[in-house]
Amino acid sequence: MKFIHTADIHLDSPLSGLAAYKDAPADLLRTVTRDAFTRLIDLAIEESVDFMVIAGDLYDGTWKDYNTGHFFCREMGRLNKAGIPVYLLYGNHDAESEMTKKLTLPANVHTFESRKANTFRIDALKVALHGRSYKEAATLDNLAASYPAPVAGWLNIGVLHTALGGYAAHANYAPCTLAELTAKSYQYWALGHVHEHAILQKDPWVVFPGNLQGRHIRETGTRGAMLVTADETGIQSVERVLVDALRWHKAEVDVSSAATLPEVSRLVGQAFEQLMNDTPQNIYLCVRVCIQGKTAAHGELFGLEKQLREDILGQAAALGMDRLWVEKVCLETEPRVDAAQMATRSDAIADLQKFLVDAPSDPALLASLLEDLRPLVDKMPIEVVHGVPELHAIRNGDVAGIVKSVTPGLLAYLATSN
Repeated sequence: MKFIHTADIHLDSPLSGLAAYKDAPADLLRTVTRDAFTRLIDLAIEESVDFMVIAGDLYDGTWKDYNTGHFFCREMGRLNKAGIPVYLLYGNHDAESEMTKKLTLPANVHTFESRKANTFRIDALKVALHGRSYKEAATLDNLAASYPAPVAGWLNIGVLHTALGGYAAHANYAPCTLAELTAKSYQYWALGHVHEHAILQKDPWVVFPGNLQGRHIRETGTRGAMLVTADETGIQSVERVLVDALRWHKAEVDVSSAATLPEVSRLVGQAFEQLMNDTPQNIYLCVRVCIQGKTAAHGELFGLEKQLREDILGQAAALGMDRLWVEKVCLETEPRVDAAQMATRSDAIADLQKFLVDAPSDPALLASLLEDLRPLVDKMPIEVVHGVPELHAIRNGDVAGIVKSVTPGLLAYLATSN
């Protein structure tokens, strides 16, 4: 007997910040959660699984229109034709209180109640699934405590949307502990809510599949679901299956050996080539490039972020832009000559360094800078301001941090020029 455990699909979830990047593959990003879900349905049919479990956050919130619901019904219809039932639990994003639109689902979709925990039995397989959907998005009660006792002699699966206490990146909804889950004497806990894949325990199995598709740069790496195999003696294997259509990646490129901007670009191109070789052909890549290291090119790169981005886009184009998009370029290099060495100079650059080091604690100077910069930032589109940390800082009145961040690059550039 086989089943698929998935969660946190967030169908048609909007991807924010795209307006800041004119070359973003907006059409691809807009449909990527559907593409991943379709791949999962394809896999379920190919594997002839006996059923599927969705442990919350199928949707990202109430639908913009009915197209999201129609898409889900269509995919469920494919499973229905294949004789595969689905057991669906709603989490914080698709709780009853969050959804203003609904559709009647195909007959093979069984939804856990929100008033109390309930059990679905599959007699032919001797499987019992226990779960409870969210009525309110901010569900802070320990729902697991009310789950029923296991059905003796059957395979018991607990379905729960929870942070399980301690995952700081996720709101602590439906809090509980591993000890509490273990005490229920179920054989498998199909969890949702935490977007990172994790097998927390194997006796019983307590599993977060992670989300089905990464939606932004904070969700890097592979994404997918769990394929579980069992027999009359219990769980035999728990295998992760990858179905993501697009993969977010942070490429940290050490450019210590580079002395010029073109050399930096070529090193990034080599990193792209390696990344594409390591990634299946049917996966699109969204890459944030982090350029690091103590390098003689640090001064030359100062103020040339736009040129560097275009150069790096050229490297991506040479490899095939149909597979790779550069989400952002972050300059994190350092000058080979540090501040202490710069201070030993007896010239105008050393004097400028002292001035810039003192500048962040000079209220009058900072006020003057803000007076000059704020009107320029206020004229920019808000999505651009939010997409560029320095502009966002100016809008919030923080110019001291910008002075600190540009000082090393400016001094290295002047030192190189002289």
